[in-house]
Amino acid sequence: MKAQPPEHNVVPTQGTRPVDAFRREDDPEWHWLEDRDDPQVTAFLEAANAQFSQWFAPLEPLVESLYTGHLSRRELAVKGLSAPLDHYTYWSETAADADYPVWWRHPNGNANQPQRFLDLEARAREHSFLELGDMAISPDEAWLAWTEDTQGNEYFELFLKRLPDGEPRRLLGDIGPELTWAEDNRTLIFTRYDATQRPESVWQLAIDHLDDAPRLVFHEADPEFWVGLGKTRSRAWLVIESASKDTSESHLIPAQTPDVQPRCFLPRETGVEYGIDHRPGVFYLLHNRDGATHFQLDTVPEDAEGEWQPLVAHRNNQTLEGLDAFAWGLVLTERDHDQAQVHLRVIELDNTHHVVRDERLPLPEAPCSLMLGDTPHFDVRKLRLREESFTLPVRWIEHDLDSGERRLLKVQPILGDLQPEQLVCQRIWATAHDGERIPVSVVARADRLGQAPLPTLLYGYGAYGEVLDPWFSVARLELLERGVAFAVAHVRGGGDRGEPWYLAGKLEHKENSFRDFLAARDALVEAGLSDGSRIAAYGASAGGLLVGASLNLAPEAFCAAVLDVPFVDVLRTMENPDLPLTTAEYTEWGNPDEPAVRRRIGAYSPLDNLSAQPYPSVFLQGSWHDSRVPYWEPAKLYARLTELGSARGPVVLRTDMAAGHGGASGRFKAWHDNARQDAYILWALGLA
Repeated sequence: MKAQPPEHNVVPTQGTRPVDAFRREDDPEWHWLEDRDDPQVTAFLEAANAQFSQWFAPLEPLVESLYTGHLSRRELAVKGLSAPLDHYTYWSETAADADYPVWWRHPNGNANQPQRFLDLEARAREHSFLELGDMAISPDEAWLAWTEDTQGNEYFELFLKRLPDGEPRRLLGDIGPELTWAEDNRTLIFTRYDATQRPESVWQLAIDHLDDAPRLVFHEADPEFWVGLGKTRSRAWLVIESASKDTSESHLIPAQTPDVQPRCFLPRETGVEYGIDHRPGVFYLLHNRDGATHFQLDTVPEDAEGEWQPLVAHRNNQTLEGLDAFAWGLVLTERDHDQAQVHLRVIELDNTHHVVRDERLPLPEAPCSLMLGDTPHFDVRKLRLREESFTLPVRWIEHDLDSGERRLLKVQPILGDLQPEQLVCQRIWATAHDGERIPVSVVARADRLGQAPLPTLLYGYGAYGEVLDPWFSVARLELLERGVAFAVAHVRGGGDRGEPWYLAGKLEHKENSFRDFLAARDALVEAGLSDGSRIAAYGASAGGLLVGASLNLAPEAFCAAVLDVPFVDVLRTMENPDLPLTTAEYTEWGNPDEPAVRRRIGAYSPLDNLSAQPYPSVFLQGSWHDSRVPYWEPAKLYARLTELGSARGPVVLRTDMAAGHGGASGRFKAWHDNARQDAYILWALGLA
């Protein structure tokens, strides 16, 4: 498992070392970087950025080539798929030279009267960063409310305007992103944070009494729980969900009379998660009570006077992931454990809630990503589906439940000489340290597979039960065109093989994630797909933990690594309950106040396990306004790796001083940032 540095065509120089000028002998772990108000912190980051620019200068022509190549493959002027509501049809348009979309609507049945009602491109000109949090249209379609973040720190401002061309009015700041309307057309509902940026409370605002203070609706006192907002598709109930990583509780408010005090649907029980949806007369309860680890579905009378009835039983080989209710029945999202594949299941019900039809919708190919698209109406019998895979660009399908007909609504066009049909995807299975089988997806140019083993970029995440279902990427085509294979390690800790897969990679089982990632790397080599000396690793956020810990376990396994806003100071972060996310994530990582948990986290936290090993070259990316993984985590890793001086290649840090956790907000800057990372990857793989 040894990767040697390749023979590079371009060899940037290391340049000056900011760590030498900013080292503090009394703080060898560089904790002083956590003081955002210390001018030396910004000076250090700016010096690291200058070093990065100096080192990267020879690669800038490649960055521009990748960037322009990406643009040439993409349709830049984009019109979104239209969505009809009760009175108007809505869609977005992004001009070829614009970073942000403009939102439009026209009266149903009269496309000749378009109304522009929200111009994000114009709003973005006033800020260096802009992110739309949520956009909510009142039920009578007379009002628009939205939230936006202009810093990247995920604190949002609330705006309101009368449609179509009323003057926007700023109502509040420093709130959460989520919004929903009650069905009375006057009550707007939103969330607020506590001091650690935890969504802790739900508030109502009456738009006909805007001078009145908002009214508190719900407050969550437990620091491990976050609140969220929703509304059933039946439009009968507003739903407030309060949830930790492994426990949930829902509260209901009649959508027509939002001043009613919320009632708890089912009191929380540690380790029990549930979700609800509604059809007249009945609630549907998706839950993992009574040993239903993979979730089951029950019906509950709306008046709460009858007994629960099972509808879909717990199954050992499938996880029931989602529930969407319609007037005619349900759409369920299910995940097959053995094949690591998502499915959509349609269940039609009669007036007595008995099943009259039960079938899965067809897959375009496997493996693939399949989900229910924007289908707002309760009684619609033509479902909108979103499909994609590693070789299938995003497309939207209308599926007619009555005829079974599938009609293509829209497909993402791919321009240029490398077309999706020239790509091939394979799934192999790695054997982990404990004998578990780990799915590994690989996509490459079909004509290059005959030249395998190929230089490879291996991607992973492996936390929170997040699923890495196949996704198409236009930017990735630039790497594939140049002969790189792209691989995804579907490690434990993610949800790729259902709920058991998640549970087997969290808390005391977290090390499985890292071992799985390394097993995936070895399987690619053993299958003859990847060149063992030219495999680069990529991880972002919690994926940065995955890659960082893997580098500590096997520093010679990769020739390079990209760690984007990486969560690498795990122990220190989890010891600080004043930071955003910390208390809410005790059920993911553990509470280090418990000695055994502290030892466990300390044994894998990347920053706590650095030593003078032959690490590969590392490209670290941070963001100044990141409230999820603070800028100082990649900065500390950069400083300490540089001090060790044992890496086989350069270690560089770039901090975006105008972005948050998701990186740049405008699409062109985001694409340029992606091209920069890809240029580094090509250099590391010996292709620059």
